[in-house]
Amino acid sequence: MTETRFSDSYLPAFSSLQPDQIEPDIRKVLGENRARVDQLIAEANEGGDFETSILPLEELAERLHRVWSPISHLHGVANTPELREAYNACLPELARYETELAQDERICALYQAAMKKIPADEQQDARRMLELGLRDFRLAGVDLPQERKQRYKEIAEELSATQAKFEQNILDAMAAWSHYESDAGALAGLPSATLEQAAARAKQANKSGWLFTLDQPTYVAVMTHAENRDLRRLFYRAWATRASDQEPSPADFDNTQAIETILRLRHEAAQLVGFDNFAEYSLASKMASSVDEVSGFLEELAKRSYRAAKDELASLERFAGRALAAWDVGFYAEKLREERYAVSDAELRPYFPLDRVLTGLFALIRRLYGVNIAPVENVDVWQPEVRFYAVRGANGELLGGLYTDLFARPDKRSGAWMDECVNRMHFGEHDQVGIAHLVCNFSPPTASAPSLLNHDDVLTLFHEIGHCLHHVLSRVPYPSVAGINGVPWDAVELPSQFMENFAWEPEVVKMISGHHRTGEQLPDKLLDKLRASRVFHTGMQMVRQLEFAIFDLELHAEYDPRLGSQLGTILEQVRKRVAVVRHPEYNRFAHAFSHIFGGGYAAGYYSYKWAEVLAADAWSAFVEQGVLDAQTAQRFRHGILEVGGTVDIGEAFAEFRGRPPRIEPLLEQAGILSAADAG
Repeated sequence: MTETRFSDSYLPAFSSLQPDQIEPDIRKVLGENRARVDQLIAEANEGGDFETSILPLEELAERLHRVWSPISHLHGVANTPELREAYNACLPELARYETELAQDERICALYQAAMKKIPADEQQDARRMLELGLRDFRLAGVDLPQERKQRYKEIAEELSATQAKFEQNILDAMAAWSHYESDAGALAGLPSATLEQAAARAKQANKSGWLFTLDQPTYVAVMTHAENRDLRRLFYRAWATRASDQEPSPADFDNTQAIETILRLRHEAAQLVGFDNFAEYSLASKMASSVDEVSGFLEELAKRSYRAAKDELASLERFAGRALAAWDVGFYAEKLREERYAVSDAELRPYFPLDRVLTGLFALIRRLYGVNIAPVENVDVWQPEVRFYAVRGANGELLGGLYTDLFARPDKRSGAWMDECVNRMHFGEHDQVGIAHLVCNFSPPTASAPSLLNHDDVLTLFHEIGHCLHHVLSRVPYPSVAGINGVPWDAVELPSQFMENFAWEPEVVKMISGHHRTGEQLPDKLLDKLRASRVFHTGMQMVRQLEFAIFDLELHAEYDPRLGSQLGTILEQVRKRVAVVRHPEYNRFAHAFSHIFGGGYAAGYYSYKWAEVLAADAWSAFVEQGVLDAQTAQRFRHGILEVGGTVDIGEAFAEFRGRPPRIEPLLEQAGILSAADAG
């Protein structure tokens, strides 16, 4: 790997990235960046200005991002022991560098000087970038005494390594588990695609029968369709104990100590820079203003959803004729949904082959925003099934691009996400567009059928493409506030959750559906049933997400280093208040809660619900004008998708909607509140 590959060639050369060169190359870039920072400070004239001091710093940050981004990405989607070793070796170096810059009074002084030289009513993008930069200097402890700065730096390095270890333990624990089955009768109800993949794995292992792994599509298929209750319980336990102190997860991958370390370090870092706890620190850069505001928001949603959730579970247990364990709920819910709406996953899947869904999705984006998404051949990728697409405007101008990596693999972490490959940078000689990674874990094609999606998979794809549009359609010239950068974390899910709404609309479903054998669109009768099922168990889904969000908030807001995490105690208290499905004592979901212990949602998981309120309210504007109304779509594009972090998101939303956001559209959309009650 060389610098030229990432600077002179627009896209990363994934296939030629050598693990043994990663650490030397990262050290080289960091050293050169440090030297350039010192030079910029020395050259600063009367404190410097935006063009001569700040923009060069943006260039340095993007240069490092261009080198590190492909390494970080491959760590998530093509993990090998060699890559992991190199990745882990770089994390302390990167954390040290980032903290050095964030705590450098000289750089902070450049920002302050540049801010003074920009008139208040001009260069709003630049002013916003400087404002956010100065905020981040404060949050990193730029004004701390040297010894406390040093401690903050040590914390940042240890946190980076521990959070990476948390993620790696989950991947290793999942890879260590498998289930071999020789009795076909024990597999009754499982989809043919799941069985075909399991049979292929068994054959590769020189066995007859079926070999199942703990990938997400297989787990969901078993929990939803397996008639064998013992099989469901077996998979549930394996999934619910991933990377924990409970069997069958291997003891070597237990995340218990990692969680304790992460919480302790976060709390200490927050207190170093003047906050009582990490929750307060986290909210200092978000749309919500305080822990009390977020707590009140979540409790209000819980109060208005809990009764509906309890009624839904009671109805499900009456249908099943028994009290239900956690491994029963998904199975009987699918049976009840099929009976109540006469629609099932098995019936829907043939109409949603992945290629057809993508074709229709791209057509929808073209209709809404005048944007064309088309494949580009001969692009260097990390897996044969990965595709690259160019995103162009109506006149053919290049706006951005995206990679799609959509199938589950053993060396790939579970879930779905968007990540930045290249950030938009458009100043001086730079004309760099945004490139995104769109990653999912769908069931791959089999020998007899293409990859077939259920409707939840379709929603996931729409969700992630919403993030991609936010990234690639940005018109902001500065990387640190372009795309999703600089957007408050509790608003960054707005474009993604908003996009999900289209996947329920009749005209859109017809665009994305086509039977994989006949090409027939989803019949109107099935479409009507699918749409009617949208509010099925929305109360239970709501309180489940609230359980996660309240647990996350209280875990970080109430942390006491003398007592440790109190993980089990807090989780049990939260579940008593808001959960309706009871989980067994051995359930250790927190040990695989990557969003808050490995990702960016610490003390911020509430963001999904917060942004869902924004998304439902934004969607109501489309409902009022027509869901495919181009004028409304263009207002959303220009007012939300294009502005990155340069505009206060509350003000941007109010400008688009004509008023501040309201909670009622979400409750109405979920069927928890009637339109009449919503007013």
